[in-house]
Amino acid sequence: MLIVFSAVAAPVIAPYPKNQFDFTHLFAPPSWHHLFGTDELGRDLLTRVLYGGRTSLAIALLATSMAMILGTLWGFVAAFRRGWVDEILMRVADLTLGMPVILLALVLVASFGAATKSIVLILGSLFTPATARLARSAMLSELEMDYYLAAVSVGSRSRQIILRELLPNTMPVLLARASIVAADAIFVEASLSFVGLGVQPPAASWGTLLQRGYSQLYSSYWYPVFPGIVILIAVLALNTLGDNLQRVLDPARR
Repeated sequence: MLIVFSAVAAPVIAPYPKNQFDFTHLFAPPSWHHLFGTDELGRDLLTRVLYGGRTSLAIALLATSMAMILGTLWGFVAAFRRGWVDEILMRVADLTLGMPVILLALVLVASFGAATKSIVLILGSLFTPATARLARSAMLSELEMDYYLAAVSVGSRSRQIILRELLPNTMPVLLARASIVAADAIFVEASLSFVGLGVQPPAASWGTLLQRGYSQLYSSYWYPVFPGIVILIAVLALNTLGDNLQRVLDPARR
């Protein structure tokens, strides 16, 4: 929550304007005036990390939303239809799950461009198959429950059963998955940006700040440290959030 709040409120809480250059303080070390130091153009690194978080979290949010919506529909259709429909949908998912996500992301970004919209679509597409398999597994478990059989026996419509009964009972698993997807999206976007295929200047994300800091490592060893720490904390926090959401929301795990 603190990371999200800091990114959203960056225009208010940032200590300096977004692109304020100070050529008299290039690569300044951390101090009371610049808590994270400054970059190669004298810009405050804390300010850049806050604004970079807006980009990284926005990409993660959009990619996660896409993966969860498409993956949930994919998995639910496979679970309900069974038979050859289930086989085809799951075999397609298995094909993509057998390939490294980062490698596929590199190939797709190199093919379709490194625009922010392209990155969101690519990341959302890559995380959809795993989400579909998890959604299918959760739905199959619910379809074996007595409440579903009772709802079918009294003649409830399929749409009503899905929206009022099945979907709420699969939410703990789906919410935990959404948190993990968001963490993976932040990590993959940072990896793409680190090799120059992610967010492009003048926009900045945590990954681009890490990449720029690494290229200036001998001039400013603290430059890449702070973006790297923020990425680490964000990924760990989201993974922890996913574990605890499932533990709190799923009665079977309490």
